[in-house]
Amino acid sequence: MSRRSTSPASGPAADRRDLDRIDRKLLARLQQDGRAAVSQLAREVNLTVTPTLERVRRLESASYIEGYFARLNPAMLGLGLLAYVEVSLDRTTPDAFERFKQVMLAHDEVMECHMVAGGFDYLLKVRVRDMESYRRFLGDRIASVRGVQQTHTYFVMEEVKSTHKIVVPE
Repeated sequence: MSRRSTSPASGPAADRRDLDRIDRKLLARLQQDGRAAVSQLAREVNLTVTPTLERVRRLESASYIEGYFARLNPAMLGLGLLAYVEVSLDRTTPDAFERFKQVMLAHDEVMECHMVAGGFDYLLKVRVRDMESYRRFLGDRIASVRGVQQTHTYFVMEEVKSTHKIVVPE
């Protein structure tokens, strides 16, 4: 897939302005079903297949679409415990941040890891089998990282809403 730009302007702000109604509709529709056939998408946006495919490829190459995936049922896979973990480091140096980042990238239990501003340094979204698995994960993978000063864990009792959908701005 080529990484060409269809706009003389460059940068993310310029790219956002280049999205027209059809691009926005394609992005919204592909979020609903990333496996939708191009012929179906073409019918929904009132274009033929070729220009529809060209638009989707352009949206992919411009990084509006980062990828496609299947949403799995964690309970069916025996991964029923979801937790959010606040992590505070003992120092906020580039070295400490990089070390923590590399450790988090190496562990599949960490679904999301965000450096945040506020009363702690990182917020993790962690999914594991059960409380015993979480205890081991916390002790072996988080608390053992040099520089981790403190953690606070919040266990999810009910997932009220979980989505990957992003509302495409006008």
